[in-house]
Amino acid sequence: MSVTSNLNPKDAKSASSLSALTLGALGVVYGDIGTSVLYALKEVFGTGLIAFTPANVLGILSLFVWTLTLIVSFKYVVLVLRADNNGEGGLVAMLALASTAVQDKPALRRVLLVVGIFGTALFYGDGVITPAISVLSAVEGLQVFSPALSHWVIPLTLVILSLLFLVQKRGTGGIGKFFGPLTLVWFVVIAGLGIVHIASNPGVLWALSPHHAAIFVWDNPLTSFLILGALVLCVTGAEALYADMGHFGKKPIRLAWFCMVMPALILNYMGQGALLLRDPSAVENPFFLMAPEWAMLPLIGLATLATVVASQALISGAFSVTKQVIQLGFLPRLHIQHTSTKDTGQIYIPFVNWSLFVAIVLAVVLFQSSANLALAYGIAVTTDMLITTVLTFFVVRHAWRYPLWLCIAATGVFAVVDFFFFASNLLKLLEGGWFPLLIGAVVFTLMVTWAKGRELLGKRQQEDAMDLGGFLHAVLVSPPARVEGTAVFLSPQVGAVPSALLHNLKHNKVLHAQNLFVSVHHHSVPWIGLEKRLRVQALGHDCWQVELNFGFKNEPDVPKALSLMAGQGCELEPMQTSYFLSRDTVIPSMNGGMAFWREKLFAQMHRNASGAADFLSLPNNAVVELGSKVAL
Repeated sequence: MSVTSNLNPKDAKSASSLSALTLGALGVVYGDIGTSVLYALKEVFGTGLIAFTPANVLGILSLFVWTLTLIVSFKYVVLVLRADNNGEGGLVAMLALASTAVQDKPALRRVLLVVGIFGTALFYGDGVITPAISVLSAVEGLQVFSPALSHWVIPLTLVILSLLFLVQKRGTGGIGKFFGPLTLVWFVVIAGLGIVHIASNPGVLWALSPHHAAIFVWDNPLTSFLILGALVLCVTGAEALYADMGHFGKKPIRLAWFCMVMPALILNYMGQGALLLRDPSAVENPFFLMAPEWAMLPLIGLATLATVVASQALISGAFSVTKQVIQLGFLPRLHIQHTSTKDTGQIYIPFVNWSLFVAIVLAVVLFQSSANLALAYGIAVTTDMLITTVLTFFVVRHAWRYPLWLCIAATGVFAVVDFFFFASNLLKLLEGGWFPLLIGAVVFTLMVTWAKGRELLGKRQQEDAMDLGGFLHAVLVSPPARVEGTAVFLSPQVGAVPSALLHNLKHNKVLHAQNLFVSVHHHSVPWIGLEKRLRVQALGHDCWQVELNFGFKNEPDVPKALSLMAGQGCELEPMQTSYFLSRDTVIPSMNGGMAFWREKLFAQMHRNASGAADFLSLPNNAVVELGSKVAL
């Protein structure tokens, strides 16, 4: 007897694609939060503020369950994932969405931009602490297995991190396909460990009821506030849910969370709680002590691989965020290498890679243990969580135009919860919380200095600029010799004479047969389609003013964009096209619009920025750079 499937081939393909995306989301999106079981519960009880009574253990477990439910499930999965910017997520996308929604309120928009950029800067502080605490907490399993191996923990951690950063330039295309299956195995294993211990004490499942959390907070208000700084460790990586929406989509991320990640995390925390009720001394490292002795070393190996996957996802995220921030105009151009011929999102930025590596090594050497790193962790994360909530309010209110009372209702509870987590983590400021804040402050200073410097530079160039139309008219009254080919002059200002044109006329005394004056604009939306890529205005005498538009996730490929002019009276032959750029040298001045030290910082950043030719995908053998000096 034959059985015929009623599944439509399109539906089968769609289901297969959804499964693949869900599996991929497990590896990239949930690696960080999935490895928080290694240290979160240990650090909460490690504060020494909580007695090991059944009521207290149930209360803490209930706090874990409902923190995951409220912050991850309700805030990020249900609400924040709805705030997509043309399908893209993350703090940069949210910032662009919120600032666009209030563009008719300039003062408010400036405040939101500063707040959002500060949150983006703090991402790098999180990017230093997360790999350090994750890998270190996994390798610390060795000292649980055998205290004699304790002196190998730091060196082995540094070796693993060194290898991880060394392979970044090769890209993650080859090993990335293993991330999802490996993380799936990890979640199955931690769920299994939890089930085994729950079976020995099923009473811990009563912690699923929120009343245990409520009773604990009511009976221990001060203790509850103090442990929030450690409790937040259970939601590390929650921001990744939103940041990676563009890669996987909402449905796979939601499916992975509710069907695998959340159940596995809760089962493991319940199992750790059952172990602690039976043996309070297991608080030394409840996760690894859940495993039988024969499984200890394999579990340490699996945990190390899982933390490497989690770290890789964060490093890749740092590359992507940096590229987006550069295109938004808050960081100078950096050398970017594409590590895949198929996926334009796979990039490698050497400066970011090795800066992160140095900071992470410093964190491991400085703090020495995951317990000490836990003291440093939290401030950056909770600040970003609070900023996300604030930006979400303005998106709901001004972009979606919901009533004020509904906007407050939708984000108010989350704002209160985020604030208490943030306030509790401030208590760890002197114990290590200063470290990620210092990193964030340095990056924020660089960002706002670069943005302000570009604004001042633009104003100075505008003051000295000549009108392009009038200039061409005057020049072409008695034109210089015109040579074959096309000259593309890159200019930041539309309608102004590029300094490269002036230098070309002064030194070479020729004008090309065709001349394009091109201004490249980067917009606060992720993608701009080809139909809106360019705007062309004919200036006569075979000259054109061209404006190119790119979103912050588009690849700024100028030659490819200019090829769209075919059929508009301007045909570009690649072998007969030259690109003229002005390489400005910034001179700090005492009368500028910034403090002198910031002007010197901007001048240094401007000098060290990678060439515009690479950033704009110009052919190196067809680029002519002409220098000029500009005083701020």
